Amino acid sequence: MKKVILSVAVIAAMGLTSCKENANQETEVMTEAPTEMSNDIAMADVSFGVRGNCGMCKTTIEKAANAVEGVSMANWDVDKKKIDVAFDDTKTDEMAIHNAIAASGYDTEKATRNLEAYENLPGCCKYDHEMMMNQSGDVKADDHSESDM
Repeated sequence: MKKVILSVAVIAAMGLTSCKENANQETEVMTEAPTEMSNDIAMADVSFGVRGNCGMCKTTIEKAANAVEGVSMANWDVDKKKIDVAFDDTKTDEMAIHNAIAASGYDTEKATRNLEAYENLPGCCKYDHEMMMNQSGDVKADDHSESDM
């Protein structure tokens, strides 16, 4: 009699354990899908003007933008003086990106450069403070990407 009760108890325990595992797997699948969908919805793209001259400017500007939490891509066009940025708008906003670039020494359409950071830029990166930003791209800029810092 003890063996029968023990056997029934073991079978019941195994059945409950396997049901619990299936329930956990279903819960994981259900929670993963909405997370992926909400990440797609939260992404934003912006483009705005940033003053600069050369390939070294490009490196610094993109590095500053990419350092902002939530930014997934930043690409500054040397000729157009324009940056394209993709970011998660639940983690940051456009003004935080402007401020990060300005802190690295570069003017944007909405933020003025940090003067100390600007003074520490290499000579080829010291841009004309009146230059046009966010242009069509017909003007070619010198590429100083090989310059020494």
